[in-house]
Amino acid sequence: MARFQIFVTYKKGIFDPPGATAERALVSLGYDEVSSVKIGTFIELEVEDGTPEARIAEMCDRLLANPVIQDYRIELVGEA
Repeated sequence: MARFQIFVTYKKGIFDPPGATAERALVSLGYDEVSSVKIGTFIELEVEDGTPEARIAEMCDRLLANPVIQDYRIELVGEA
């Protein structure tokens, strides 16, 4: 089995509601040095060996990410 890690984040210029909430909370807790927080999603997939990365990208485009407002990065991390 092959293992892929997928990192999903909002595209540049798209409002990140969870990030904005965390940013406000950190500042209110006294962490004034925080100027920006981005929150995304981490997904780990185990698939059959030999599954091409293009097939993983297809899964991301169709279900795991919203390609209209989100970017994703796929990394092959080895065997499960």
